[in-house]
Amino acid sequence: MMTNTNARLTQGQFSFLPALTDAQITAQLEYALGKGWAVGVEYTDDPHPRNTYWEMFGNPMFDLKDAAGALLEINHCRKTFPRHYIRVTAFDNTRGVESPTMSYIVNRPENEPGFGLVRDEIDGRRIRYRVTSYATDKPEGERY
Repeated sequence: MMTNTNARLTQGQFSFLPALTDAQITAQLEYALGKGWAVGVEYTDDPHPRNTYWEMFGNPMFDLKDAAGALLEINHCRKTFPRHYIRVTAFDNTRGVESPTMSYIVNRPENEPGFGLVRDEIDGRRIRYRVTSYATDKPEGERY
């Protein structure tokens, strides 16, 4: 069983590994583009596991052929949102698939606040559990 000993957000591929270098990101981009997948860059300051729809940074890159263009977009997003989570998503538009096929985080805030487990007692002595993001204790734009 793997455990998250360093309290990092573990969403997407490579989440238990150290942060990817630009060379490693480029290799992943080249793989995705070689498969004909569209690449998109997304960001958020609320990484709750059920928050699957992050903000798009620019438009999806459907016609991109060179990984350098996607890396340029990633770096522009890093400069614009240095204290946000940023992820790259590759989308396969093959008929019958039409789904994200690759997703990994390429930027994290310096301090990751983590999540809390809240227990609520409800009717009939039942207990309901929910996960809350400590990031949402502050309003959007002030979280990091």
